[in-house]
Amino acid sequence: MPHTPADTAEILLLAINARYRHTSIGIRCLQANLLELESCSEILEFTTKADGAHVVAEVAKRGPAIIGIGVYIWNVHYVEGLVARIRAEIPTATVVLGGPEVSHEWQGQRLELLADYVVQGEGEVAFRELCGSLLSGERPDGQVIVGGTPPMSDLELPYRLYTDEDIANRVIYVEASRGCPYRCEFCLSSLDKRVRDVDFTRFFQALDELWNRGVRDFKFIDRTFNLSLKFSLRVLTYFLEKPEPVGSLHFEMVPE
Repeated sequence: MPHTPADTAEILLLAINARYRHTSIGIRCLQANLLELESCSEILEFTTKADGAHVVAEVAKRGPAIIGIGVYIWNVHYVEGLVARIRAEIPTATVVLGGPEVSHEWQGQRLELLADYVVQGEGEVAFRELCGSLLSGERPDGQVIVGGTPPMSDLELPYRLYTDEDIANRVIYVEASRGCPYRCEFCLSSLDKRVRDVDFTRFFQALDELWNRGVRDFKFIDRTFNLSLKFSLRVLTYFLEKPEPVGSLHFEMVPE
């Protein structure tokens, strides 16, 4: 279901989730870090069951100059068909793709031919800089934009962008760290071997704000939540000390 529409949005951040209950923390991270460009951006979220014609019509209403789409294992085939429709029906828009499915082995995919630009890796800074260039009339020559790994303290947190509807009806994802020190061959997280933590003061302030807005179900997307036992216990204690019971907490942990 899309968020409340704006009249126009020069930058449209489009998420295709597996189901309505899911939210995209990725596009919220991008929007939060657009900084001065945030005011001319909008988030739209749909599911893989949405009619493609309806999605394109909703996108066209905003008249975007730039359309950013995250590509994941659950939506890659849907996005391929959707981008083809967008190219045909909104030819003036610049299509920027990002996410795991176009950050590693993407050469030869049909999406490679359909996209104007591909942001590989973390996109907060790279996407903002690309949008700034495009909106000022400067088009980078290369199709691939390589994202960096800025300190987490340099990035804006995305949690204020969860709407009241999100909090009432959907999963709220939070992130305390990025990267994983393990080398599991089946997991893309093993490619980012350096673990970077969010500033804990800012993180717990954000948790307080979400709690005060009524969030009771938290899903941590950290690749290995219990790398630091001190931090893990601090998080668990934070929730145990709340005067009301938590609905649910989700962590990805190393069992030993």
